Parts: sequence; C-alpha cells; structure tokens
Amino acid sequence: MVDVTQLGKNGKFFVIAGPCVIEGTEFLLKTAKTIKAIVDEFGIPLVFKSSYDKANRTSGKGFRGPGIKKGLADLAMIKKKLGVPVLTDIHEIGEVKTASKVADVLQIPAFLSRQTSLLLEAAKHAKVVNVKKAQFMAPWETGNVVDKMRAEGQKNIWLTERGTVFGYNNLVVDFRGISEMKKTGCPVIFDGTHSVQQPAAKGTSSGGTREHVPDLVRAAVAVGVDGLFTEVHPNPPKAKSDAATQITFETFRQILKESIAIRRALKY
Repeated sequence: MVDVTQLGKNGKFFVIAGPCVIEGTEFLLKTAKTIKAIVDEFGIPLVFKSSYDKANRTSGKGFRGPGIKKGLADLAMIKKKLGVPVLTDIHEIGEVKTASKVADVLQIPAFLSRQTSLLLEAAKHAKVVNVKKAQFMAPWETGNVVDKMRAEGQKNIWLTERGTVFGYNNLVVDFRGISEMKKTGCPVIFDGTHSVQQPAAKGTSSGGTREHVPDLVRAAVAVGVDGLFTEVHPNPPKAKSDAATQITFETFRQILKESIAIRRALKY
C-alpha cells in the first residue's frame, strides 16, 4: 500500500478521489474499483475518499451518510480489498481516535479549519491530516493552522484549496493562493469539484458548475499543485450529496490525462 506520509513530497504527484458520501456498501466498492482502475492507467498514487457523515448539509433533511460505525467498516473493506489508503472527514473531537484507526488521512472540513481543539486532536492521532482551506480564509492564514498542528508534533499536513467566497452563493479561485499556501512547506492539493460549488444556491442544497472542473484543474496543475482532489460518482445528477459538482468517470479520466500532460510539458 502507498505510504501516505510521502505523497506530495519530492514531486510525488497524487490524487484523492471518491464519492462525496458513502451511499451503500455495494455502491462504494463498485465506485472504488472503477476509480482505482482509472488511476492505475496513469500510474498515479490514489487515496480513496468518501465520508461516513456529511454534518454540514444545507438542509436538515439532506442525506448525511451511514454514520461512523458502518461508514468506517465500509472504508476498512475498501482498504483490504483494493489495497489503497483511505481518507474521510471528521467533524467532532470524539470521532478522531476511532476514525484514525481506519483512515490513513483525516480530513478537516473547510467550515472547521479554524477549530483549534479539533485540529489538535487530529494532529495527535492521525497519520496524515488534510485541511480544507475555509472559504472565508486567506491563503496565508493557513500558516496558523499548520503551526497549531506542528506544535502537537504532527509532521504530515496537507492543505487543500477549494475556492473562496465571492459574494452570495458563489466561490472563486485565486490561483496565487496555491503559491502562498506552499510557503508553509506542506503539500498543497487542489479540489476542483468543491471549487465550482455554489453554496446553498438551490435554497435547500448547493448548486454548482461541474463543466468548469476541468478548466480549473488544468490551471491548478500548471501552477504546480502537489495533488488533486475530485469527487467522482457513477451518476452525478443522482448523487445524494453534491449532485451539482461531482464528476463522471469519463471526466475524471480526462482530467488525469490532461494533468499528466501538463506536468510533463512543464517538467514538474
């Protein structure tokens, strides 16, 4: 299995991919197998991602997932069957120890990226912590986040750019931010799917412009990100979470193909 602590270092480009939320065991396994097969075509390390709980849904009626017990069991099954490291979100301090027993990477959601107690607990127990930069946070502010976790002894920290608030119900990506975040010395990842999100634009759910995901990914790769984050679904419009921004297997494959070409052209 891939050593996640080495990803993003010394030019080791990688991809985090998977459906937004676990929609069932069979669904998860089929989706993971397809994603792994696509990534294997390009020889890129894969970290499989899915969430057992989406705690920050726009509406209280939104699908949240199977919960921590069943969700972690499903992710453990993916690790065993496919031999890939897994990543999942955490939302509360009480989840950290349990989730870290299964997940190779614990992810701090953007809305929680300044929650000091959660960051410190994750730093104590996780093999790797991936912090989504908050939509309201300037790129250079991520240095404070990194300092908090390093003070707890955590050496393996990733930072993920996922867009910045631009008025109401809209995000924009400032690609200068990638270079600013790299000053922390941490691998920087670009999340193309959440960067095209239109938060709460549909009233009880978020909208988005998935057709722009490839455009933004090409730009981020050209700037020099260390990895990509994409949410991939076999039928995005029918997804139970982030249906407007998840991408198809075909789009995912094309993104990887173009990313490799860009990196080669720029000699990354």
